[in-house]
Amino acid sequence: MTAVSEQTGAWLELFTNQLPAPAWLQPLKSAAFARFSELGFPTTKNEEWRFTNVAPVARTKFVAGRQGVKASKYAEGPLQLVFANGHLVSRPQSLPKGLEAGSILDDAAAATQHLGKHASFDDNAFVALNTAMLADAAFVRVARGAVIEEPIEIFYLTTGTSEATAVHPRVLVVVGADAHCTIVERYVGAGDGVYFNNAVTEIVAGDRAVVDHYKVQQESVNAFHISILQATLGQSATFASHSISLGGALVRNDANTTLSEGTDATLNGLYIVNGTQHIDNHTKIDHAMPHGTSHEMYKGILDGKSHAVFNGKIIVRKDAQKTDSKQTNKNLVLSDNAVVDTKPELQIWADDVRCTHGATIGQLDSEALFYLQSRGIGKREARSLLTYAFAQDVVDRIKVPALRDSLEKMLFEKFHEHAE
Repeated sequence: MTAVSEQTGAWLELFTNQLPAPAWLQPLKSAAFARFSELGFPTTKNEEWRFTNVAPVARTKFVAGRQGVKASKYAEGPLQLVFANGHLVSRPQSLPKGLEAGSILDDAAAATQHLGKHASFDDNAFVALNTAMLADAAFVRVARGAVIEEPIEIFYLTTGTSEATAVHPRVLVVVGADAHCTIVERYVGAGDGVYFNNAVTEIVAGDRAVVDHYKVQQESVNAFHISILQATLGQSATFASHSISLGGALVRNDANTTLSEGTDATLNGLYIVNGTQHIDNHTKIDHAMPHGTSHEMYKGILDGKSHAVFNGKIIVRKDAQKTDSKQTNKNLVLSDNAVVDTKPELQIWADDVRCTHGATIGQLDSEALFYLQSRGIGKREARSLLTYAFAQDVVDRIKVPALRDSLEKMLFEKFHEHAE
């Protein structure tokens, strides 16, 4: 038996024992599992996974997320979809004009048009596994020209039990031309058991659409979290995605965008790790057409024996003249045992472009620390304030007041604990 078949064989039982899928979905699921069986999980011999070893995921025997988990206490906003262990348990009672929000199983036509057409499973084992195990998915559609004022929140609760649980969240967002909306994805863990969240999000934005996207990951301490975002952006669309990663034992976030002519895309991220946490952020901005603009700012804070990876790739195709792209990765290391691997990449095939990238790894400014202490602030409090200020740059870019306020409170408490 080959290593790949040993890895994937354990998933065959879960795949086979799923409830029957709708006729329009089953061929996609079967093709995805066949591809997963061929690929197997990536190893560190794969350049894209050189610094992230997913062997703990590959060798763990998982069970499917159980249904019947109550998550009603998490339902807060008026436009909120709540999933518990991958199953939709709560949806909005009413929706504004121009908005659909519910399960992908509600709209087979939209699903067959877009599901799996943007996040490809040809070369990604985790996308293949997610698609093969897809039982339900969040579906959001904004009609052409509609402006949705309230944020649309998709909340995923996963419960860690005595058995290692695997959940495969899926989100499909389709935004029509000239439409505006805000999407918030939140991933929260309950309990301290081992579980695996393997999430895929596909966002399709029409011409001149404006989409603000936020992903907040607050998994439990023993969780595995793998996520793939694929955004396909129309002509002159404006898209911004903000990734906040605070929890999990082993985390990998892939954020990919494909730009059309005149598109403006922003990818921002903040990751805070401690203890033996490992987090890997891979981004890819693909300028496929001319006059595109992209901005990227990822910041990391590391303590303990944690390990962070950042790989940011900017691709400028041959026809993408007049591209303007900027990428920055900054890391603050608070201990001698934390490790950062950062790798910015530029692949430029056009000649009339302006592209820059930079990466820094450093410690707290000793002069700033001394200045605060000279003003009567204790060393621990001074370290906490400077660390908070480093993260504030990313938090300030969040346009949803309630989300920004909750993150500010959460970060202040987290840095205060680190200082102690």
